[in-house]
Amino acid sequence: MARAATTSDVFNAIAEPRRREILVLLRTGERPVTELSQELGMPQPGTSKHLRVLREVGLVRDRRAGKQRLYGLDARGLRAVHEWVGGFEQFWTESFDRLDAYVQELKQERQEE
Repeated sequence: MARAATTSDVFNAIAEPRRREILVLLRTGERPVTELSQELGMPQPGTSKHLRVLREVGLVRDRRAGKQRLYGLDARGLRAVHEWVGGFEQFWTESFDRLDAYVQELKQERQEE
């Protein structure tokens, strides 16, 4: 099965840990690439490459502010990820309900001893 291009698939784009770190940093607001590079401890060209991928999949937007280019999070691009993860909510809810029932059963047994 062919793998989807990183530059068109949001799941492939966020599979890279540095890109996820960039998204976390951008949650607090816009930042220039130099600041992101310092926070990540990586060279600016590498950070720029990650930003390009994130921009192409719609997770990051950029705008000019004087001589700087500021990057900001566009969380709308994460909708597909949110919807996919949300499909597991019922699984986890049921698992925690079963765990809670088991714990209550153990407590009851200990009280009866």
